[in-house]
Amino acid sequence: MTTRRIWLHLWMLPLFSMGVHAAISLQTDSSVSMPADLEGPAKPAMEAFQSGSHIKAIELAKPLAEQGNAEALYLLGFAHESGQGVEPSREKALDYYRKAAAGKHKDAVYRMSFILLASQDLKERDQARQALETAAKDDPEVAARILGEAYLRGMLTSKPDSEKAVFWWGRAADAGDTLSMILLARFYEGQFGFPQSKDSDKALTSYSRAAGLGNSGAMAVLGSRLLSGTEKSRDERKGREWLKKALDAGESSAHLVLGDYEEFVKKDMAAAFAAYSRGSDAGQVDCILRLADFHLQGKGTPKNEEKGNELLRKAAESGHPIANLRMAAACFSGEKPAADKLVTGYGHLVTAANANFGQAQNELGLLYLSGKLGATDASAGVAWLTRAAQGGNPQAQNNLAALHETGLAGLPKNLEQAIQLYSLAANQGHGPATHALARLVNEGMGTQSDPVKAWVLATVASERGEKEAKSLARRIIDQLDEKQRADALRQLEELKFGKKAAEAVPDVGPEPVNPAKPPQIRK
Repeated sequence: MTTRRIWLHLWMLPLFSMGVHAAISLQTDSSVSMPADLEGPAKPAMEAFQSGSHIKAIELAKPLAEQGNAEALYLLGFAHESGQGVEPSREKALDYYRKAAAGKHKDAVYRMSFILLASQDLKERDQARQALETAAKDDPEVAARILGEAYLRGMLTSKPDSEKAVFWWGRAADAGDTLSMILLARFYEGQFGFPQSKDSDKALTSYSRAAGLGNSGAMAVLGSRLLSGTEKSRDERKGREWLKKALDAGESSAHLVLGDYEEFVKKDMAAAFAAYSRGSDAGQVDCILRLADFHLQGKGTPKNEEKGNELLRKAAESGHPIANLRMAAACFSGEKPAADKLVTGYGHLVTAANANFGQAQNELGLLYLSGKLGATDASAGVAWLTRAAQGGNPQAQNNLAALHETGLAGLPKNLEQAIQLYSLAANQGHGPATHALARLVNEGMGTQSDPVKAWVLATVASERGEKEAKSLARRIIDQLDEKQRADALRQLEELKFGKKAAEAVPDVGPEPVNPAKPPQIRK
Protein backbone atom coordinates (compact mmCIF):
# COMPACT_ATOMS: atom_id res chain seq x y z
CA MET A 1 0.00 0.00 0.00
CA THR A 2 1.43 3.37 -0.95
CA THR A 3 0.99 6.65 0.91
CA ARG A 4 -0.23 8.34 -2.26
CA ARG A 5 -3.48 6.35 -2.14
CA ILE A 6 -4.80 8.05 0.99
CA TRP A 7 -5.21 11.66 2.02
CA LEU A 8 -3.14 12.17 5.13
CA HIS A 9 -3.86 15.69 6.39
CA LEU A 10 -4.27 16.77 9.97
CA TRP A 11 -7.38 18.71 9.01
CA MET A 12 -9.04 15.34 8.41
CA LEU A 13 -8.56 14.37 12.04
CA PRO A 14 -11.30 14.75 14.64
CA LEU A 15 -11.29 17.97 16.63
CA PHE A 16 -9.00 17.35 19.56
CA SER A 17 -9.87 18.47 23.06
CA MET A 18 -6.26 19.53 23.63
CA GLY A 19 -6.90 22.79 21.80
CA VAL A 20 -6.13 23.68 18.21
CA HIS A 21 -5.25 26.68 16.13
CA ALA A 22 -8.71 27.69 14.99
CA ALA A 23 -7.57 29.08 11.69
CA ILE A 24 -7.15 25.62 10.20
CA SER A 25 -10.43 24.07 9.25
CA LEU A 26 -10.91 20.61 10.72
CA GLN A 27 -12.87 17.80 9.20
CA THR A 28 -13.52 14.30 10.45
CA ASP A 29 -12.64 11.46 8.09
CA SER A 30 -12.07 8.00 9.51
CA SER A 31 -12.60 6.16 6.23
CA VAL A 32 -9.03 5.82 5.02
CA SER A 33 -8.97 4.10 1.65
CA MET A 34 -7.37 0.67 1.65
CA PRO A 35 -6.63 -0.36 -1.96
CA ALA A 36 -7.81 -3.76 -3.16
CA ASP A 37 -5.12 -4.00 -5.82
CA LEU A 38 -2.41 -4.74 -3.26
CA GLU A 39 -0.19 -7.66 -4.26
CA GLY A 40 1.01 -10.17 -1.69
CA PRO A 41 -0.37 -12.47 1.03
CA ALA A 42 -2.56 -9.76 2.60
CA LYS A 43 -4.44 -8.99 -0.62
CA PRO A 44 -7.50 -11.22 0.15
CA ALA A 45 -7.82 -9.67 3.60
CA MET A 46 -7.56 -6.16 2.17
CA GLU A 47 -10.16 -6.92 -0.49
CA ALA A 48 -12.54 -8.36 2.10
CA PHE A 49 -12.13 -5.30 4.33
CA GLN A 50 -12.63 -2.96 1.38
CA SER A 51 -15.85 -4.73 0.42
CA GLY A 52 -17.26 -4.42 3.96
CA SER A 53 -16.59 -7.99 5.10
CA HIS A 54 -14.68 -6.76 8.12
CA ILE A 55 -14.90 -9.88 10.29
CA LYS A 56 -13.73 -12.11 7.44
CA ALA A 57 -10.91 -9.68 6.71
CA ILE A 58 -9.72 -9.81 10.30
CA GLU A 59 -9.80 -13.62 10.30
CA LEU A 60 -7.63 -13.63 7.18
CA ALA A 61 -5.27 -10.98 8.54
CA LYS A 62 -4.57 -12.40 12.00
CA PRO A 63 -2.37 -15.37 11.01
CA LEU A 64 -0.43 -13.12 8.62
CA ALA A 65 0.03 -10.53 11.35
CA GLU A 66 1.40 -13.20 13.68
CA GLN A 67 4.02 -13.87 11.01
CA GLY A 68 4.93 -10.17 10.97
CA ASN A 69 3.23 -9.19 7.70
CA ALA A 70 3.20 -5.37 7.77
CA GLU A 71 0.08 -5.01 5.60
CA ALA A 72 -1.91 -7.35 7.83
CA LEU A 73 -0.68 -5.53 10.94
CA TYR A 74 -1.76 -2.24 9.41
CA LEU A 75 -5.20 -3.61 8.59
CA LEU A 76 -5.70 -4.83 12.17
CA GLY A 77 -4.53 -1.48 13.50
CA PHE A 78 -6.99 0.37 11.32
CA ALA A 79 -9.79 -2.03 12.27
CA HIS A 80 -9.21 -1.35 15.98
CA GLU A 81 -8.86 2.39 15.38
CA SER A 82 -12.11 2.63 13.41
CA GLY A 83 -14.04 -0.09 15.26
CA GLN A 84 -14.87 -1.99 12.07
CA GLY A 85 -15.17 -5.72 12.71
CA VAL A 86 -13.76 -5.42 16.25
CA GLU A 87 -14.28 -3.36 19.36
CA PRO A 88 -12.50 -0.01 18.97
CA SER A 89 -9.31 0.12 21.01
CA ARG A 90 -6.78 2.92 20.96
CA GLU A 91 -4.11 0.81 22.62
CA LYS A 92 -4.54 -2.18 20.28
CA ALA A 93 -4.55 0.13 17.27
CA LEU A 94 -1.30 1.72 18.44
CA ASP A 95 0.24 -1.70 19.12
CA TYR A 96 -0.53 -2.96 15.62
CA TYR A 97 0.54 0.31 13.98
CA ARG A 98 3.84 0.29 15.87
CA LYS A 99 4.56 -3.26 14.71
CA ALA A 100 3.61 -2.38 11.13
CA ALA A 101 5.75 0.77 11.30
CA ALA A 102 8.70 -1.33 12.46
CA GLY A 103 8.16 -3.29 9.24
CA LYS A 104 8.62 -0.06 7.23
CA HIS A 105 4.90 0.48 6.57
CA LYS A 106 4.62 4.21 5.94
CA ASP A 107 0.86 4.55 6.36
CA ALA A 108 1.14 2.85 9.76
CA VAL A 109 3.62 5.54 10.82
CA TYR A 110 1.12 8.24 9.90
CA ARG A 111 -1.92 6.64 11.50
CA MET A 112 0.09 5.96 14.65
CA SER A 113 1.28 9.57 14.65
CA PHE A 114 -2.25 10.92 14.28
CA ILE A 115 -3.37 9.00 17.36
CA LEU A 116 -0.35 10.13 19.37
CA LEU A 117 -0.75 13.76 18.30
CA ALA A 118 -4.29 13.67 19.70
CA SER A 119 -3.00 12.62 23.10
CA GLN A 120 -3.03 14.82 26.19
CA ASP A 121 0.33 13.27 27.08
CA LEU A 122 3.24 15.41 25.90
CA LYS A 123 5.49 12.33 25.78
CA GLU A 124 3.17 10.61 23.33
CA ARG A 125 3.01 13.69 21.13
CA ASP A 126 6.80 13.80 21.19
CA GLN A 127 6.84 10.16 20.04
CA ALA A 128 4.76 11.27 17.07
CA ARG A 129 7.26 14.02 16.33
CA GLN A 130 10.16 11.57 16.36
CA ALA A 131 8.35 9.10 14.12
CA LEU A 132 7.39 11.81 11.64
CA GLU A 133 10.88 13.33 11.55
CA THR A 134 12.28 9.89 10.76
CA ALA A 135 9.66 9.36 8.06
CA ALA A 136 10.40 12.80 6.60
CA LYS A 137 13.88 11.65 5.64
CA ASP A 138 12.41 9.30 3.02
CA ASP A 139 8.95 10.75 2.49
CA PRO A 140 9.03 14.53 3.09
CA GLU A 141 6.00 15.20 0.90
CA VAL A 142 3.66 13.66 3.47
CA ALA A 143 5.57 13.53 6.76
CA ALA A 144 6.90 17.08 6.57
CA ARG A 145 3.47 18.40 5.67
CA ILE A 146 1.96 16.74 8.74
CA LEU A 147 4.75 18.11 10.95
CA GLY A 148 4.10 21.61 9.63
CA GLU A 149 0.42 21.41 10.48
CA ALA A 150 1.14 19.91 13.91
CA TYR A 151 3.50 22.76 14.78
CA LEU A 152 1.08 25.39 13.54
CA ARG A 153 -1.65 23.97 15.75
CA GLY A 154 0.54 23.86 18.87
CA MET A 155 0.48 20.07 19.11
CA LEU A 156 4.23 19.72 19.56
CA THR A 157 4.94 22.94 21.44
CA SER A 158 3.27 24.93 24.21
CA LYS A 159 1.83 27.29 21.60
CA PRO A 160 1.63 27.39 17.79
CA ASP A 161 5.10 27.63 16.27
CA SER A 162 4.80 29.31 12.88
CA GLU A 163 8.54 29.21 12.16
CA LYS A 164 8.73 25.44 12.46
CA ALA A 165 5.50 25.08 10.49
CA VAL A 166 7.01 27.09 7.65
CA PHE A 167 10.25 25.09 7.87
CA TRP A 168 8.52 21.72 7.50
CA TRP A 169 6.07 22.90 4.86
CA GLY A 170 9.07 24.24 3.00
CA ARG A 171 10.71 20.81 3.17
CA ALA A 172 7.56 19.18 1.80
CA ALA A 173 7.15 21.84 -0.89
CA ASP A 174 10.76 21.44 -2.02
CA ALA A 175 10.03 17.72 -2.39
CA GLY A 176 7.18 18.59 -4.76
CA ASP A 177 4.15 18.50 -2.45
CA THR A 178 1.67 20.94 -3.97
CA LEU A 179 -0.58 20.86 -0.90
CA SER A 180 2.25 22.19 1.25
CA MET A 181 2.86 24.92 -1.32
CA ILE A 182 -0.79 25.93 -0.97
CA LEU A 183 -0.56 25.82 2.83
CA LEU A 184 2.49 28.09 2.69
CA ALA A 185 0.63 30.47 0.39
CA ARG A 186 -2.34 30.58 2.75
CA PHE A 187 0.01 31.15 5.68
CA TYR A 188 1.68 34.11 3.96
CA GLU A 189 -1.76 35.54 3.17
CA GLY A 190 -2.52 35.53 6.89
CA GLN A 191 -5.28 32.94 6.68
CA PHE A 192 -3.89 31.10 9.73
CA GLY A 193 -3.31 34.22 11.81
CA PHE A 194 0.26 35.48 12.42
CA PRO A 195 -0.33 38.87 10.72
CA GLN A 196 3.31 39.79 11.26
CA SER A 197 4.28 37.08 8.77
CA LYS A 198 2.03 38.22 5.93
CA ASP A 199 3.92 38.46 2.65
CA SER A 200 1.90 38.73 -0.55
CA ASP A 201 4.96 38.11 -2.74
CA LYS A 202 5.78 34.83 -1.00
CA ALA A 203 2.13 33.79 -1.15
CA LEU A 204 1.99 34.44 -4.88
CA THR A 205 5.24 32.52 -5.40
CA SER A 206 3.87 29.50 -3.53
CA TYR A 207 0.62 29.51 -5.49
CA SER A 208 2.65 29.80 -8.69
CA ARG A 209 4.74 26.78 -7.79
CA ALA A 210 1.68 24.64 -7.11
CA ALA A 211 -0.07 25.86 -10.25
CA GLY A 212 3.03 25.19 -12.33
CA LEU A 213 3.00 21.59 -11.10
CA GLY A 214 -0.56 21.14 -12.35
CA ASN A 215 -2.68 21.74 -9.24
CA SER A 216 -5.93 23.06 -10.76
CA GLY A 217 -7.12 24.60 -7.49
CA ALA A 218 -3.89 26.57 -7.23
CA MET A 219 -4.35 27.69 -10.84
CA ALA A 220 -7.75 29.16 -9.96
CA VAL A 221 -6.46 30.87 -6.82
CA LEU A 222 -3.42 32.22 -8.67
CA GLY A 223 -5.68 33.61 -11.37
CA SER A 224 -7.81 35.22 -8.67
CA ARG A 225 -4.82 36.88 -7.00
CA LEU A 226 -3.47 38.15 -10.32
CA LEU A 227 -6.85 39.67 -11.13
CA SER A 228 -7.93 40.99 -7.75
CA GLY A 229 -4.94 40.80 -5.40
CA THR A 230 -2.66 43.58 -4.21
CA GLU A 231 -2.19 46.38 -6.72
CA LYS A 232 1.46 45.53 -7.45
CA SER A 233 0.65 41.87 -8.10
CA ARG A 234 -2.25 42.43 -10.50
CA ASP A 235 -1.84 41.25 -14.07
CA GLU A 236 -5.13 40.76 -15.90
CA ARG A 237 -3.63 38.98 -18.90
CA LYS A 238 -1.77 36.40 -16.81
CA GLY A 239 -4.71 36.05 -14.45
CA ARG A 240 -7.07 35.18 -17.27
CA GLU A 241 -4.49 32.77 -18.72
CA TRP A 242 -4.26 30.85 -15.44
CA LEU A 243 -8.03 30.74 -15.12
CA LYS A 244 -8.29 29.30 -18.62
CA LYS A 245 -5.75 26.64 -17.66
CA ALA A 246 -7.79 25.89 -14.54
CA LEU A 247 -10.96 25.52 -16.60
CA ASP A 248 -9.17 23.30 -19.10
CA ALA A 249 -8.14 21.14 -16.12
CA GLY A 250 -11.77 20.86 -15.03
CA GLU A 251 -11.64 23.40 -12.17
CA SER A 252 -15.14 24.92 -12.34
CA SER A 253 -14.42 27.37 -9.49
CA ALA A 254 -12.53 29.43 -12.08
CA HIS A 255 -15.94 30.52 -13.44
CA LEU A 256 -16.71 31.95 -10.00
CA VAL A 257 -13.37 33.82 -9.93
CA LEU A 258 -14.06 35.33 -13.34
CA GLY A 259 -17.60 36.29 -12.36
CA ASP A 260 -16.46 37.94 -9.15
CA TYR A 261 -13.75 39.84 -11.04
CA GLU A 262 -16.23 41.14 -13.60
CA GLU A 263 -18.78 42.02 -10.92
CA PHE A 264 -16.68 43.58 -8.18
CA VAL A 265 -13.59 44.90 -9.99
CA LYS A 266 -14.63 45.62 -13.56
CA LYS A 267 -18.25 46.43 -12.57
CA ASP A 268 -19.42 44.72 -15.76
CA MET A 269 -22.65 43.02 -14.71
CA ALA A 270 -23.35 41.52 -18.12
CA ALA A 271 -19.92 39.87 -18.25
CA ALA A 272 -20.34 38.69 -14.64
CA PHE A 273 -23.75 37.23 -15.49
CA ALA A 274 -22.21 35.35 -18.41
CA ALA A 275 -19.40 33.93 -16.26
CA TYR A 276 -21.76 32.86 -13.48
CA SER A 277 -24.05 31.29 -16.10
CA ARG A 278 -21.20 29.18 -17.46
CA GLY A 279 -20.31 28.13 -13.93
CA SER A 280 -23.95 27.30 -13.19
CA ASP A 281 -24.12 25.15 -16.33
CA ALA A 282 -20.99 23.35 -15.10
CA GLY A 283 -22.68 22.67 -11.75
CA GLN A 284 -20.53 25.09 -9.72
CA VAL A 285 -22.87 25.68 -6.80
CA ASP A 286 -21.52 29.11 -5.79
CA CYS A 287 -22.11 30.29 -9.34
CA ILE A 288 -25.67 28.97 -9.11
CA LEU A 289 -26.17 31.05 -5.97
CA ARG A 290 -24.64 34.16 -7.56
CA LEU A 291 -26.84 33.68 -10.62
CA ALA A 292 -29.90 33.42 -8.39
CA ASP A 293 -29.05 36.82 -6.91
CA PHE A 294 -28.61 38.34 -10.37
CA HIS A 295 -32.07 37.17 -11.41
CA LEU A 296 -33.67 38.24 -8.12
CA GLN A 297 -32.07 41.70 -8.23
CA GLY A 298 -32.09 42.23 -11.98
CA LYS A 299 -28.33 42.61 -12.29
CA GLY A 300 -26.94 41.99 -15.77
CA THR A 301 -30.31 40.54 -16.81
CA PRO A 302 -34.00 41.48 -16.48
CA LYS A 303 -35.38 40.82 -13.00
CA ASN A 304 -36.94 37.37 -12.77
CA GLU A 305 -37.91 36.30 -9.24
CA GLU A 306 -39.26 32.95 -10.39
CA LYS A 307 -35.97 32.03 -12.05
CA GLY A 308 -34.00 33.39 -9.10
CA ASN A 309 -35.95 31.36 -6.56
CA GLU A 310 -35.65 28.27 -8.75
CA LEU A 311 -31.85 28.64 -8.77
CA LEU A 312 -31.80 29.33 -5.03
CA ARG A 313 -33.73 26.10 -4.42
CA LYS A 314 -31.34 24.26 -6.71
CA ALA A 315 -28.35 25.53 -4.73
CA ALA A 316 -30.08 24.57 -1.48
CA GLU A 317 -30.87 21.08 -2.76
CA SER A 318 -27.19 20.60 -3.54
CA GLY A 319 -26.47 21.23 0.15
CA HIS A 320 -25.06 24.75 -0.17
CA PRO A 321 -25.22 26.10 3.40
CA ILE A 322 -25.76 29.75 2.48
CA ALA A 323 -28.59 28.84 0.12
CA ASN A 324 -30.20 26.71 2.81
CA LEU A 325 -29.83 29.50 5.35
CA ARG A 326 -31.50 31.94 2.98
CA MET A 327 -34.31 29.50 2.28
CA ALA A 328 -34.79 29.12 6.03
CA ALA A 329 -34.86 32.89 6.51
CA ALA A 330 -37.55 33.17 3.83
CA CYS A 331 -39.65 30.51 5.56
CA PHE A 332 -39.33 32.19 8.96
CA SER A 333 -40.12 35.68 7.67
CA GLY A 334 -43.25 37.42 8.89
CA GLU A 335 -44.75 37.69 12.36
CA LYS A 336 -46.56 34.33 12.33
CA PRO A 337 -45.18 31.93 9.71
CA ALA A 338 -47.46 29.01 8.83
CA ALA A 339 -46.69 25.67 10.44
CA ASP A 340 -45.63 24.08 7.14
CA LYS A 341 -43.20 26.94 6.49
CA LEU A 342 -41.73 26.52 9.96
CA VAL A 343 -41.14 22.83 9.28
CA THR A 344 -39.58 23.55 5.87
CA GLY A 345 -37.44 26.35 7.27
CA TYR A 346 -36.28 24.16 10.13
CA GLY A 347 -35.19 21.50 7.64
CA HIS A 348 -33.17 24.02 5.63
CA LEU A 349 -31.57 25.40 8.79
CA VAL A 350 -30.59 21.93 10.03
CA THR A 351 -29.05 21.14 6.63
CA ALA A 352 -26.96 24.31 6.76
CA ALA A 353 -25.97 23.70 10.38
CA ASN A 354 -24.95 20.11 9.69
CA ALA A 355 -22.67 21.44 6.95
CA ASN A 356 -20.66 23.11 9.75
CA PHE A 357 -21.85 26.59 8.73
CA GLY A 358 -21.35 28.58 11.91
CA GLN A 359 -23.94 31.23 11.14
CA ALA A 360 -26.60 28.56 10.62
CA GLN A 361 -25.56 26.75 13.80
CA ASN A 362 -25.92 30.01 15.71
CA GLU A 363 -29.36 30.63 14.21
CA LEU A 364 -30.46 27.08 14.97
CA GLY A 365 -29.34 27.48 18.57
CA LEU A 366 -31.31 30.71 18.90
CA LEU A 367 -34.34 29.05 17.28
CA TYR A 368 -34.36 26.30 19.90
CA LEU A 369 -34.07 28.92 22.66
CA SER A 370 -36.85 31.08 21.18
CA GLY A 371 -39.63 28.53 21.52
CA LYS A 372 -40.85 29.23 17.96
CA LEU A 373 -40.86 25.50 17.28
CA GLY A 374 -43.64 25.04 19.85
CA ALA A 375 -41.47 24.62 22.93
CA THR A 376 -38.14 25.86 24.21
CA ASP A 377 -35.32 23.33 24.09
CA ALA A 378 -32.53 24.93 26.09
CA SER A 379 -30.17 21.96 25.94
CA ALA A 380 -30.39 21.75 22.14
CA GLY A 381 -30.01 25.51 21.85
CA VAL A 382 -26.89 25.58 24.01
CA ALA A 383 -25.47 22.56 22.17
CA TRP A 384 -25.75 24.25 18.78
CA LEU A 385 -24.38 27.56 20.07
CA THR A 386 -21.46 25.64 21.60
CA ARG A 387 -20.78 23.84 18.35
CA ALA A 388 -20.79 27.11 16.43
CA ALA A 389 -18.60 28.80 19.04
CA GLN A 390 -16.07 25.97 18.95
CA GLY A 391 -16.00 26.32 15.17
CA GLY A 392 -14.96 29.94 15.56
CA ASN A 393 -18.24 31.77 14.88
CA PRO A 394 -17.93 35.09 16.77
CA GLN A 395 -21.68 35.69 17.06
CA ALA A 396 -22.19 32.30 18.69
CA GLN A 397 -19.23 32.94 21.00
CA ASN A 398 -20.84 36.22 22.06
CA ASN A 399 -24.26 34.63 22.54
CA LEU A 400 -22.89 31.72 24.55
CA ALA A 401 -20.87 34.15 26.66
CA ALA A 402 -24.06 36.10 27.40
CA LEU A 403 -25.76 32.91 28.58
CA HIS A 404 -22.82 32.09 30.86
CA GLU A 405 -22.82 35.64 32.22
CA THR A 406 -26.54 35.72 33.03
CA GLY A 407 -27.10 32.06 33.88
CA LEU A 408 -29.90 31.74 31.34
CA ALA A 409 -30.90 28.61 29.37
CA GLY A 410 -30.11 26.40 32.32
CA LEU A 411 -26.44 27.32 32.41
CA PRO A 412 -24.85 28.19 35.74
CA LYS A 413 -23.40 31.67 35.97
CA ASN A 414 -19.73 31.49 35.03
CA LEU A 415 -18.08 34.84 34.40
CA GLU A 416 -14.71 33.24 33.81
CA GLN A 417 -16.17 31.26 30.91
CA ALA A 418 -18.03 34.33 29.69
CA ILE A 419 -14.82 36.35 29.58
CA GLN A 420 -13.04 33.63 27.60
CA LEU A 421 -15.84 33.49 25.04
CA TYR A 422 -16.18 37.27 24.77
CA SER A 423 -12.41 37.42 24.23
CA LEU A 424 -12.57 34.89 21.39
CA ALA A 425 -15.28 36.90 19.66
CA ALA A 426 -13.54 40.23 20.33
CA ASN A 427 -10.35 38.89 18.75
CA GLN A 428 -12.35 38.48 15.56
CA GLY A 429 -13.55 42.06 15.58
CA HIS A 430 -16.96 41.47 17.15
CA GLY A 431 -18.14 44.80 18.53
CA PRO A 432 -20.75 43.70 21.10
CA ALA A 433 -18.34 41.14 22.59
CA THR A 434 -15.59 43.76 22.83
CA HIS A 435 -18.01 46.07 24.63
CA ALA A 436 -19.10 43.31 27.02
CA LEU A 437 -15.46 42.54 27.75
CA ALA A 438 -14.78 46.20 28.51
CA ARG A 439 -17.72 46.32 30.90
CA LEU A 440 -16.66 43.22 32.82
CA VAL A 441 -13.03 44.33 33.08
CA ASN A 442 -14.02 47.81 34.22
CA GLU A 443 -16.37 46.56 36.91
CA GLY A 444 -14.11 43.72 38.07
CA MET A 445 -16.72 41.08 37.38
CA GLY A 446 -15.07 37.68 37.23
CA THR A 447 -11.68 39.33 36.94
CA GLN A 448 -9.55 41.99 38.57
CA SER A 449 -10.86 45.48 37.83
CA ASP A 450 -8.56 47.29 35.39
CA PRO A 451 -9.98 50.61 34.14
CA VAL A 452 -7.01 51.19 31.82
CA LYS A 453 -7.57 47.95 29.90
CA ALA A 454 -11.31 48.53 30.08
CA TRP A 455 -10.89 51.94 28.39
CA VAL A 456 -8.81 50.35 25.64
CA LEU A 457 -11.46 47.71 25.00
CA ALA A 458 -14.32 50.22 25.15
CA THR A 459 -12.52 52.47 22.67
CA VAL A 460 -12.00 49.58 20.28
CA ALA A 461 -15.64 48.54 20.69
CA SER A 462 -16.71 52.10 19.88
CA GLU A 463 -14.63 52.01 16.72
CA ARG A 464 -16.41 48.77 15.86
CA GLY A 465 -19.76 50.53 15.91
CA GLU A 466 -20.96 50.05 19.50
CA LYS A 467 -22.55 53.36 20.49
CA GLU A 468 -22.85 52.53 24.20
CA ALA A 469 -19.15 51.69 24.29
CA LYS A 470 -18.31 55.27 23.41
CA SER A 471 -20.06 56.61 26.51
CA LEU A 472 -18.42 53.89 28.62
CA ALA A 473 -15.00 54.95 27.36
CA ARG A 474 -15.78 58.57 28.24
CA ARG A 475 -16.85 57.66 31.78
CA ILE A 476 -13.69 55.60 32.29
CA ILE A 477 -11.23 58.17 30.89
CA ASP A 478 -12.64 60.86 33.18
CA GLN A 479 -11.64 58.70 36.17
CA LEU A 480 -8.06 58.03 35.04
CA ASP A 481 -5.10 60.05 36.25
CA GLU A 482 -2.42 61.38 33.90
CA LYS A 483 -0.18 58.31 34.21
CA GLN A 484 -3.07 55.93 33.62
CA ARG A 485 -4.13 57.88 30.53
CA ALA A 486 -0.66 57.65 29.06
CA ASP A 487 -0.62 53.91 29.76
CA ALA A 488 -4.05 53.54 28.18
CA LEU A 489 -2.95 55.30 25.00
CA ARG A 490 0.14 53.10 24.80
CA GLN A 491 -1.91 49.92 25.21
CA LEU A 492 -4.37 51.10 22.58
CA GLU A 493 -1.57 51.59 20.07
CA GLU A 494 -0.13 48.16 20.88
CA LEU A 495 -3.54 46.57 20.42
CA LYS A 496 -4.07 48.26 17.07
CA PHE A 497 -0.67 47.11 15.84
CA GLY A 498 -1.38 43.43 16.18
CA LYS A 499 -2.03 42.44 19.77
CA LYS A 500 -5.35 40.71 20.35
CA ALA A 501 -8.10 41.81 22.69
CA ALA A 502 -7.59 38.70 24.81
CA GLU A 503 -4.10 39.91 25.67
CA ALA A 504 -5.69 42.94 27.31
CA VAL A 505 -7.73 40.76 29.66
CA PRO A 506 -6.16 40.16 33.08
CA ASP A 507 -6.08 36.82 34.84
CA VAL A 508 -9.30 35.68 36.49
CA GLY A 509 -9.50 37.02 40.01
CA PRO A 510 -12.29 37.35 42.58
CA GLU A 511 -15.60 35.50 42.69
CA PRO A 512 -18.05 36.73 40.03
CA VAL A 513 -20.79 39.18 40.90
CA ASN A 514 -24.05 39.95 39.14
CA PRO A 515 -23.63 42.21 36.10
CA ALA A 516 -25.04 45.70 36.31
CA LYS A 517 -26.64 45.30 32.89
CA PRO A 518 -27.50 41.93 31.35
CA PRO A 519 -25.80 41.24 28.02
CA GLN A 520 -27.81 40.86 24.85
CA ILE A 521 -28.02 37.72 22.75
CA ARG A 522 -27.91 38.90 19.17
CA LYS A 523 -28.34 37.39 15.75
